[in-house]
Formats: sequence, C-alpha cells, structure tokens
Amino acid sequence: MANPNWTAADLPDLSGKTIIVTGANSGIGYEAALEFSRHRAAVILACRSMEKAGAAVAQIKAAYPDAAVEATELDLASLGSVRTFADAFKKNHDRLHILCNNAGVMAIPYRRTADGFEMQMGTNHFGHFALTGLLFDRLLATEDARVVTVSSGAHRIGSIRFDDLNWEHGYRKWLAYGQSKLANLLFCLELQRRLEKARTRMISVACHPGYAATNLQAAGPRMAGSSIMESLMAVANSLFAQNAAMGALPTLYAATSPEVRGGDYIGPAGLGELWGTPAKVGRSSAASDASAAARLWEVSERLTGVHYPASS
Repeated sequence: MANPNWTAADLPDLSGKTIIVTGANSGIGYEAALEFSRHRAAVILACRSMEKAGAAVAQIKAAYPDAAVEATELDLASLGSVRTFADAFKKNHDRLHILCNNAGVMAIPYRRTADGFEMQMGTNHFGHFALTGLLFDRLLATEDARVVTVSSGAHRIGSIRFDDLNWEHGYRKWLAYGQSKLANLLFCLELQRRLEKARTRMISVACHPGYAATNLQAAGPRMAGSSIMESLMAVANSLFAQNAAMGALPTLYAATSPEVRGGDYIGPAGLGELWGTPAKVGRSSAASDASAAARLWEVSERLTGVHYPASS
C-alpha cells in the first residue's frame, strides 16, 4: 500500500541510473527531472526546443551543481526526429533504466504532425510508442527497467476511433485529447502483457498528475488565439490546481517505488484524483480492454513503422 505521506524526499538513491524524461523543459517533466537529478541519476531532458531545454539544464545545475543532466533534441511530432534521438542515445548508452513518456499536448486546434497524424494522437501516443520501441533493446538490457507513460483523467472521455484515428471528420479537440490519453493506457497495458509473456523483469506502468498548474493548459488557447481562454485557464490554475512539483509525484513514484507493479496506474490520492500524494488509482473499462490494446498496438506498429521484437 502506498505511503499516504510520500514525497519526492522519499526517492531512493539513483546513482548509476540513466533516465530519459520527454518534455522536461517545464512543468511536470522538469520537476521530475529535477528530482531525479537531486537523487543522483544521470538524466536526459528530451525536448523539442533546445533553447528551453538548455535553460532547464542550467536551472537544475544551479540547484545541484554535480547533477549529471543533459539536453537532447526530440520532437515527438516527427518520427524522423524520434529515430535521430534514439540513434544518438544508443551510440552513447548501453543501458536505460527508466523511460518517462511525459511530453504531450492538450486540447489544441486541429494540426497534423510531420507524418500526417492528428497532432494530439501523434505526439502523445504514436511518438512515444515509436520512441519506446526504438529504445527497447536498451531497456531490455537493463535490470529492472521501467517504462512510465503519463496519461490523464481525461482518458475517461476518450474512445479509440479505429475508423478515423486522425480525426479527419468532425474534429473535437477535447475528445481527441481523451483518445490520446486512453491510447497511453492501452499502450501501457499491452506492453506489460508482452513483457510478462517474455518473462522479463522490465515493467510498464502509467500515471497521471491530477490537476497541476503547467504550461499545458495555456498552449491550446494560445494556439487558437484566444487570450480570454488563456486568461481563464491561468485564473483556474491559480485558484484550483496544485503546483507542478506535486503533479510530478505520481511520475516519480511510478518510476522508482518498489511497491509499484507492472500495469499499475498511479495518480493523486485526493478527492477526484485531482490533488494529493501518489497512490494506485482506477481507470475506465475502455482502458482495460485487452483486445482494443492489442489492436491499437498492431495499428501503431503499422503506422509508425516501428516493430517491437516478437519475443516481447
């Protein structure tokens, strides 16, 4: 059972561990990277903007001068960028202990990725699916490796539109976000099933931050040119949201706690899973649909061109 008073101070010593955090230049990803660094892991900030990532590295170094932290460019909306990142990582690293699939976009106007995917599904799911697959050999080569995939309570409004994954007909930004976050949980489920079948000690877990104040809430209104909605989001964050450091606790717990088991879903323990310390939480019945998870996996391999080893 989770410790109801668990905080980032409860992280173990992570010396010798290599950790990748996607989208780590701000918000939950940054707070997770900061704490991983504080506890002596070697941390790679995988970010689209190298300018912002460099600033984040400088901040972490200012707080912890001995931190082994670096920034590497990764744009999850481009499979070419994902492959370049994975190739560069594998040239310099034989092991990967923790992969935090954290980066994401939320409720944005209709956009497509470089490969033609609807932006939310392409970034939040397909990009991380491809990244995990391309780094899979390094994860398997590492004792007790973990893949942590950040989902959202919004997965409950999602459904997988297998006949229109890219929302070419009747785009609705919040339902598209829900689909991408449901896809995250189905990915976690099917990956864990495959790992258990292969009898490896590597595990796949998922988490969500609850309602945490980050740049995620402002991005959609800003892209839509709605200063009013951007201001309303900022007010809501200041009044109702927990801070990003608290929002990062489920990620930190999922990545490091010995109490976590493969397939677990970790979120805030407070009312409505909006705030609080981390604990194992529930998910929708759609997020537990093994047949949908297997089908999405097959579609994801076909659309990304990234095929996991058959033994997995």
